[in-house]
Amino acid sequence: MSDNKSLAFPLGLLAGVVGGIVAGILFAPKSGEETRRELAQAANEFYEKHSPEINEAKKQAMQSVDIVKCKFERQLKMIADKIKSRKLRNAKKREDGEMTGDYNE
Repeated sequence: MSDNKSLAFPLGLLAGVVGGIVAGILFAPKSGEETRRELAQAANEFYEKHSPEINEAKKQAMQSVDIVKCKFERQLKMIADKIKSRKLRNAKKREDGEMTGDYNE
């Protein structure tokens, strides 16, 4: 829960910046070339000013991705182990002559 709260500010900041940029583009009475130049300059200035926050948000996002990836891999391994266990159990039953051809057990 605290991870979600710690990501809220950087994500809100990023959403506000993107919204401001989009609104600026939509209402700008300038030529495309001039607008692109100003956007590039604004993006560079924003990055220089907020790079520590951007880097921290990126770091937290990557940690969250790693946690989810680890949990997913663990679940996948558990499923694979259950399938393997069921196959081995069914093979053992067939070997012992307990199964009558019904492979849906």
